[in-house]
Amino acid sequence: MKSDFSKKFSKPVFKRDVPDDTFKYQPAPKPSGKYPYHLDLESIDPVPDQNKLAFHMVGDTGSIRTPDFQKLVVGEMVKQFEATEKTGYEPQFLFHLGDVVYNFGEASQYQRQFFDPYRQYPGPIFAIPGNHDSDINPDSRVRYNSLDAFTAVFCDTERRTVSFSGDAGRKSMVQPNVYWTLLTPLANIIGMYSNVPKFGVVTDEQREWLIHELRRADSERPDKAVILCLHHSPYSADINHGSSMPMIELLEGVFEETGIYPDIVFSGHVHNYQRFSRHYKRGHSRNGRVLPFIVAGSGGYDELHPVAYTSDYRFHSDLPEFEGVNLEYSCDTKHGFLKVLLERAADGITITVEFYTLPHERRAEPGVNAALEDRLVLKV
Repeated sequence: MKSDFSKKFSKPVFKRDVPDDTFKYQPAPKPSGKYPYHLDLESIDPVPDQNKLAFHMVGDTGSIRTPDFQKLVVGEMVKQFEATEKTGYEPQFLFHLGDVVYNFGEASQYQRQFFDPYRQYPGPIFAIPGNHDSDINPDSRVRYNSLDAFTAVFCDTERRTVSFSGDAGRKSMVQPNVYWTLLTPLANIIGMYSNVPKFGVVTDEQREWLIHELRRADSERPDKAVILCLHHSPYSADINHGSSMPMIELLEGVFEETGIYPDIVFSGHVHNYQRFSRHYKRGHSRNGRVLPFIVAGSGGYDELHPVAYTSDYRFHSDLPEFEGVNLEYSCDTKHGFLKVLLERAADGITITVEFYTLPHERRAEPGVNAALEDRLVLKV
């Protein structure tokens, strides 16, 4: 096959002939908290300015081979906490988009892939599970259930030292479930659980919960934005996964049924950065507006996923589900992280999403901070 190395896809792609792996589905653990699974940020770390909030977001940080890239990403995020010139937009916490540890969510991997790399990160860390966090190692000598380690770290009933953390100073988090909503003064951040299979699976029970949460969050507009997070990327143009039809059908079905849309959707799973815009036609319940979908899975796993070339016969983009969806920007050669900024003014809330990349991957001089690679400003 002769590839056209001058043109990559500018639309989401669907990967042909991918084996069905839905047999990998794992039952979710029991919730550690009460329905509808809310956690108030103020109970963990009070927000100093009720009209400003900034936080980090990243996905796919662990790695079996080497944690080096993850440590470099964390180091750059820590620098933003320690900035000498305070702006009021210093990040307050990290929201992890899943795949904290590879490859099978084992407790034995958490010290090396999570607690040690994040030892210097000063803020709270929240998370939704990725497929690797949820999988089970069939060759493990220690028997365990799906998400046993994840729930011990993130879904505890009280904050305490995690037994397999290597006596790390970071205590367990008290998220009420593996799918849950973080309540903040400026946004409701809805986090979903999309299970183990390559393209994700969401149960009917969680679908009903999502409908409930969208309706509840919508009732708090315009005082709060609505942010939706899930691990498996609905739209992607990468060569490893491509787009997830199950996640597209789930989200678009729920949006159409309720007439309620989030202001932005974040995901991981794909090891790169991509920013899509989903344009809804006039007369649609979205009323002609644009919904951003951002993929942020370049947080540390050493192997990045390139965007596909249009000449690659394994992929195609001519599907009705991709109508009105455009890839506005991508970065598939650098590791990085997001900084999300929320600000309330008299005319509404502004969401600013900044994607930063590691300085050594742009051949910068020593001591130079992470580079701002892409920026989206969204008025909601």
